[in-house]
Amino acid sequence: MKFNRLQDLSKFIKLTGDRAKLDAKANGTYIVYKTREGEFLKEYSSGEIERIHQQGSKHE
Repeated sequence: MKFNRLQDLSKFIKLTGDRAKLDAKANGTYIVYKTREGEFLKEYSSGEIERIHQQGSKHE
């Protein structure tokens, strides 16, 4: 049963990301996310990806 919850959570996270991409495309904006390596990226609906350079951010 615990495995099913983990699968459900993983599916929900993926669907949330997919929805964010659709909303960004509809509104002409972008999404921001953190990679496993700790980098923050800004991804536009055109597919262009821009690395965000942090300047003293205290939030993670």
